[in-house]
Amino acid sequence: MAEFRKSSYSDANGAECVEVAGTLDAVRDSKNPGVRLEVELGAFLTAVRSGRRLENR
Repeated sequence: MAEFRKSSYSDANGAECVEVAGTLDAVRDSKNPGVRLEVELGAFLTAVRSGRRLENR
């Protein structure tokens, strides 16, 4: 299983934490670490930058 780290975009006080896998192919909410979103990095970053939702695959 991949190691996760707190994203630099997370809330400074730890209340709103997004974690990213060291392999950069998954993200998760630190409050619910059992659920992870596996993503293709380029498509994910494009969607985040544009404010779009990713299509279900």
